[in-house]
Amino acid sequence: MNILDHIIADKKVEVALKKAVIPAAQLEQSVLFNRECASLATALKNSTTGIIAEHKRRSPSKGTIHQNTNVAQVAKGYQKAGASGMSVLTDIKYFGGSLEDLLLARSVVTMPLLRKEFIIDEYQVLEAKAYGADVILLIATVLTQSQIKNLSEMAKSLGMEVLLEVHNQKELEKSLMPSLDMLGVNNRNLKTFEVRLETSKTLADEIPESFVKVSESGISSIEAINELKTFGYQGFLIGENFMKTNTPAKSAAEFIAKLKL
Repeated sequence: MNILDHIIADKKVEVALKKAVIPAAQLEQSVLFNRECASLATALKNSTTGIIAEHKRRSPSKGTIHQNTNVAQVAKGYQKAGASGMSVLTDIKYFGGSLEDLLLARSVVTMPLLRKEFIIDEYQVLEAKAYGADVILLIATVLTQSQIKNLSEMAKSLGMEVLLEVHNQKELEKSLMPSLDMLGVNNRNLKTFEVRLETSKTLADEIPESFVKVSESGISSIEAINELKTFGYQGFLIGENFMKTNTPAKSAAEFIAKLKL
């Protein structure tokens, strides 16, 4: 089994345990469940920078990145820096995140929040809504076409947007459907963790214009973003580049300021 297989196996156990403790009906009673979601797709279209700044404490490939961050402070800093949206890792075992991180971020910012998670079950979509997410991430490599359809349509029915992540042509072809808002190309191979920006460039022309194009992982320079913009990308998900510094929000502010020059 590769690391992704382990993550999904553990996620199935985790979701089953959560279902036994907190019924779906209880999630639907959340104060945040009926809030109107902000549009990340619109924010990216209207932005000159398109930065989705991520909060990530650790990862299987990099180990600890920034373990003891205050997610609320980071969120406020990202918003002040001019990020179009924020991605919040909620996986506990492999990334050190939690749904509480999402909730804390929601309590202090109005910008769109993406729940970044290995979503495999409708229950997790309800969780995302209940804890204040505006957008969910679906990862094509771990889902069937019917799962992508069901999960994305459910998210849309709850007023959320959907960012679908692909790594290659085959995943893209099985995933294109009207219930998606954004198509993300992950430059990191989730099985080997190798990063290649060429992945985004290669798949760019295959993504229909009706979807907002987002490039994910391995983006660390202004030059890379400016080059990817020529391929039609409007969103750029950056986590490690900010989170590996002592002051993620300040790093994001400096990076975004340079992009505007």
